[in-house]
Amino acid sequence: MQNSAITLRGIDDVIAFIDSCPGIRGRAGVVWWLALGGLFLDAFSNSSLSAGLGPMTRDLQLAPAQVALLTSLASWVAIAFNPIGGWMADRWGRVRPLVLAKLLAVVGAVLVVLASDYALILVGRFLVGAAYGIDFAIAMAVLAEFTPARLKSRLNTWQGMWYVAVCSNLLLALLFHSWDVGDAIWRYSVAATAVVGLAILVLQYLFLVESPIWLARRERLDAAAQAMARIYGRAFSAAPPAERVPVTNQARRGLANVLLIFRGVYLPRTLLAATVQIAQSIQYFAVGWYLPLISAALFGKGFVYATTGALVFNLCGIFGGFLSPLIGRRLGLRRASAFGFAAVFAMLLILGLLHGKMPMWAAVVVPSLFILFHSGGPGANGKSLSSLSFRSELRAGANGIIGALGSTGAALGLLIFPLFRAKYGLETTFLILSVVPLLASIVCFSIDWDPTRTTVHPDNEPGAPQFEDDPCAQRSGLVHPAVGKSAP
Repeated sequence: MQNSAITLRGIDDVIAFIDSCPGIRGRAGVVWWLALGGLFLDAFSNSSLSAGLGPMTRDLQLAPAQVALLTSLASWVAIAFNPIGGWMADRWGRVRPLVLAKLLAVVGAVLVVLASDYALILVGRFLVGAAYGIDFAIAMAVLAEFTPARLKSRLNTWQGMWYVAVCSNLLLALLFHSWDVGDAIWRYSVAATAVVGLAILVLQYLFLVESPIWLARRERLDAAAQAMARIYGRAFSAAPPAERVPVTNQARRGLANVLLIFRGVYLPRTLLAATVQIAQSIQYFAVGWYLPLISAALFGKGFVYATTGALVFNLCGIFGGFLSPLIGRRLGLRRASAFGFAAVFAMLLILGLLHGKMPMWAAVVVPSLFILFHSGGPGANGKSLSSLSFRSELRAGANGIIGALGSTGAALGLLIFPLFRAKYGLETTFLILSVVPLLASIVCFSIDWDPTRTTVHPDNEPGAPQFEDDPCAQRSGLVHPAVGKSAP
């Protein structure tokens, strides 16, 4: 550790140092990738039943309505636990809720593996949904708070990790199928989730460090200096109390202040992030999550062929997901979402109009392009937009609310696909779903906000909506740009 200590007078100094870093390296890199590891587990847990959904349906003799409830339950639960997780993170910090989420995921997976009836499986999926809801809101906030400003688009890396998790599940399903375990194969997939969850739980418990930006916003500057020293391997010290820059506009009313994301300059950002989040969730969980079933319908083969087809489709997701940061840097997150939605709309139209008439090569290419355009564009951007558009005390809470809206989209997608497919057929279902990316693309082209195209950090942004009962903000007389007077 270097001898000369860097003095921190307030949150501006913390942000300035993080933004001055050439990359995300050392302990900061460990924290960053561990947060991504948690998102890997979320995807792994959510997709663990995907490849084995057909065998599970036969094994438990489930009706279509039971399948719809089982597959969508985790997303419905996440609707409630997204904002709860955001509130926990904004009140108690980032680390403890992240570790709690992993514990819930492991317990939920174990319950599903050992379940002897449908009801106990639902209980396990409830816990998995709670873990997913808590984790995603917080992990994205952690990624934002450990990422230098010029690398903002790198948050989209989580999308590539999502598809790595999905492909890992599919490969494991092929392995378990080779063991000749029959229709019980879905239990093996869920058991793998418990093992992965336990490993990430231990690693996060041992190596995560609290966010210095969150600590500084809470005026815990001594703790922020200690966290910075652990993360960056240099000496940091908090300035004497008389020399510290006070935090203005600090939250004092918890959840009530989160509603600020629906006011002033924050409102269009919330609408944009929520639109991207909801629409991408509907299109992915209605189509991408059911790719093994769609693959089986396309190729008309057995389990191995259907799973291999789904694996090919999702490999395009890995490519698009890890390409997403570059696309976001070149186009901006908003325009990348708009063009991505437009391309997904075109793919769904083709699937709906020409599905039964396409040659085999086209039946492979079109779903692959659907996943590529989704993952390279809007798939990652909803969560990245919400993580980068609000200041630290609102970030996790905003992620929670917008994540809850996204979970609503996911639940709707998971619920309506099997019901619509049974009632209208696969082609008509694709046509109905194509309306979602079309509308989302129009919204993205209409709202002119992009956090990767601004030089002002949200934690330093003047004129943002003020927290309720904040005497510091009232004394500062900050002007609300939307109304031209001091913010209420």
